[in-house]
Amino acid sequence: MKAVAHFALLTILVCLIQAPRMAWAGGHGPVFGLATPTNSKGEWSFDFAAFGRTGAGGSEVGTRSMITYGFTPHLQLSFAAPGLLSVAPLPPSQSMNGEDFTSTLGWRFHHNASKVGTRFESTVFAGLTEPGVQRAGGVMGQLRRAPGIFSEIATGMASRSHYVWGGIGGTRYFQAGGDRRPDVLSYSLVYGYRPFPLRQDYPHWDWRVFAEMTGENWGRTRHFDVLMPGTAGQQLLLGPTTLGIYKNFAIEGGVQFPIYRAGGSAFARERARYAINVSYFLFTNHGSH
Repeated sequence: MKAVAHFALLTILVCLIQAPRMAWAGGHGPVFGLATPTNSKGEWSFDFAAFGRTGAGGSEVGTRSMITYGFTPHLQLSFAAPGLLSVAPLPPSQSMNGEDFTSTLGWRFHHNASKVGTRFESTVFAGLTEPGVQRAGGVMGQLRRAPGIFSEIATGMASRSHYVWGGIGGTRYFQAGGDRRPDVLSYSLVYGYRPFPLRQDYPHWDWRVFAEMTGENWGRTRHFDVLMPGTAGQQLLLGPTTLGIYKNFAIEGGVQFPIYRAGGSAFARERARYAINVSYFLFTNHGSH
């Protein structure tokens, strides 16, 4: 029942946020995994996400708002702000991070349109994290926090009907007063399909469905200059998501469930994670992806 209540709360938040046209930047690709699309030249995106994780120790619910601008069809800059509505002693996760402000530069350094409607491309992301006011639950909430750096790379293929993306990234935090949050290595594999009956142009919605697998591997937490036992671990998650696009709006959502876990006994076992993203795109001049 608690999970249902949290999900209902997230739905209400998304409905409220649509009015001022704010959203989370998932409107170009999958919900949880890394992908290659970037904003067009002169394209702004205003994005909002409401997400949650449930586990044996309770539920964690958060939000994330982001603004992104495309300088060229292959170069963009993003700023994101977090928010936590409830916390739980769950493992660290970069993709479900409700603690940190982030700034991210994305560069699509490889783009090859092999034929009409099909392209192979690769994008690298790099950025900084800065701790917000709110803290995560459990062991992570007890630490003195410092900024961090992260980098990610995604590569894959997109066509009129099929999408395949693979990606990997890492986050490293600096030390503060003898405490340091654990390094996190994340990776993902995404397959997407655009069903022919749902392949529509404006004024109709255009839908895609995805199967997303994500993995996270985190190191040991340092507290008072001591590496804490039972804090290192890894897990692999899998689940379905969907993305719908209507003119300048996009909405997407999905769930994932752990299919493998090792270590990390200091954290509660995660049972599921879910997210809803809403995006609004504003074009100041003409461009293309």
